[in-house]
Amino acid sequence: MLKRLSQCVREYKKYVLFTLIFIIAEVVIDCLLPFVAARVINKLEVNEVDMPYILKIGLVLVIMAVVSLICGAIAAVASAKASTGFAKNLRNDIFSRIQTFSFENIDRFSSASLVTRMTTDVANVQMSFMMLIRIAVRAPLMLIFSVVMAFIMGGSLAGAFAVVIPILAAGLLLVAKNAMPAFRRVFKKYDKLNESIEENVRAARVVKGFSREDYEKEKFGKASDNITNDFTKAERIVALNSPLMQFCVYFNMVFVMFIGSRLAVKTGGEYINVGDMSAMLTYGMQILMQLMMLSMIYVMLTMSLESMKRIYEVLSEKTALDNPENPVYTVADGSIVFENVNFKYSSKAKKYSLSDVDLKIESGMTVGIIGGTGSGKTSLVQLIPRLYDATEGRVTVGGRDVREYDLDTLRGAVAMVLQKNLLFSGTIKENLRWGNENATDEEIKEACILAQADDFVCSFPDGYDTKIEQGGTNVSGGQKQRLCIARALLKKPKILILDDSTSAVDTRTDALIRAGFKKYIPETTKIIIAQRIASVQDADMIIVMDNGKIENVGTHDELLEKSEIYREVYTQQVHGGDENE
Repeated sequence: MLKRLSQCVREYKKYVLFTLIFIIAEVVIDCLLPFVAARVINKLEVNEVDMPYILKIGLVLVIMAVVSLICGAIAAVASAKASTGFAKNLRNDIFSRIQTFSFENIDRFSSASLVTRMTTDVANVQMSFMMLIRIAVRAPLMLIFSVVMAFIMGGSLAGAFAVVIPILAAGLLLVAKNAMPAFRRVFKKYDKLNESIEENVRAARVVKGFSREDYEKEKFGKASDNITNDFTKAERIVALNSPLMQFCVYFNMVFVMFIGSRLAVKTGGEYINVGDMSAMLTYGMQILMQLMMLSMIYVMLTMSLESMKRIYEVLSEKTALDNPENPVYTVADGSIVFENVNFKYSSKAKKYSLSDVDLKIESGMTVGIIGGTGSGKTSLVQLIPRLYDATEGRVTVGGRDVREYDLDTLRGAVAMVLQKNLLFSGTIKENLRWGNENATDEEIKEACILAQADDFVCSFPDGYDTKIEQGGTNVSGGQKQRLCIARALLKKPKILILDDSTSAVDTRTDALIRAGFKKYIPETTKIIIAQRIASVQDADMIIVMDNGKIENVGTHDELLEKSEIYREVYTQQVHGGDENE
């Protein structure tokens, strides 16, 4: 995991190196400052110095302090650039990895969880990375150098640290260990909090339509309170660091001053003197502060470990669909064959979504698919562009197994308008060019005419330059569907799949769209999933699905005679007046 995450440093390695170099320089100077100051104090004590010497040493101390400050500042800037660059690369790697996911991979992660991983988790790892290359280097070095200098200056008096350091280290580790479970729980609760926000914003109209604002507020409040409680518990435990630290600092000060003063008086300054004692106090403070820093690093790293694991889960997720070693880059035509196909969404699923599917569709045919909710209509068509792979059997397009094709080539030949129509922020023209980024204005208009979208687009003041708000909230459901159909047509696909994509348009517009398909794209294989018989009754072939199986196949007239399910749906819709709308 650490090896994979460290690969995200890449071009920012030089800033990591600069940080380490200048941190080491800063530590060396900071440890020498008390030593130089102690030498001056010792000489002042016995009147061995004059004013010029004091000024000279004072200037040296000032220069050392300034150089230490400069080194620290350079290290801070370099570490900031390294950590922010690392986080940028990490986010890019996560996002790029998500783009390779199949629907099966995406099903394993919720969108709210992915957002949390790319924001909160990356921020935690970024902070830990900065602490690792800066404080985690500085604190141990300062600790080691300060202990060495303390023994040089104070001899056996430095034995006080042998008592204080284990007490403080054990206490800080105990505090951190008890705080960690609460920190770990927080990250999972962040997912639920983000999920609550995402659902509320996305379904704002539904929330207001059912007057559920108070319920949503209560749900959000509970999620927020859970995070607050866990953080409060963790912070309450971590707060014990401060009194523990103060106890060790004051114990060290009292010990050094009391024992040191007695030794200085008894030995007449031969064993230890005032300058050495002042240096001992300074080194003691440095040692205890570095232990405090190490405890903070331990807490932060333990917190971030959970974030690292969650990020690594995404980066290490293997896409369920890969290109073959020698992929096919040309789709001959729009013919489709299902051979003994069985399919389930997960290897752990007990029930197949599709069973015993055998089907042959000639290129250029118009095929309708009818069936109740959960009958497997969408599952069937998702196997054609390899959004999922068949669990058993095989699917061929243009005479080749879909697993033999280059994924981009196959999906470029198949245009699919899903049940959930989605438009992106930007102009209508920009949205349509998702189908073909090089489409001309004439081609865009032609596709919209075919999809019966040109009239309403031209009615907008800005026409095709009209801005679409996030999620397409400023256009109706029927308008959104027609724009998505136009976008699919711009791909000039060999296979066009409409997954209940005309449900929000009236029957007249639906009929005009189908008539346009028949006239202008006769060579394209057209698969129309619909709930209305009127949308598919003119198809060359109609597939009736039930409980994941093909119940019957035939034309409208044939199915009225031999398919009980089709006849029942037709009778209900005719009596309901659906065809006369």
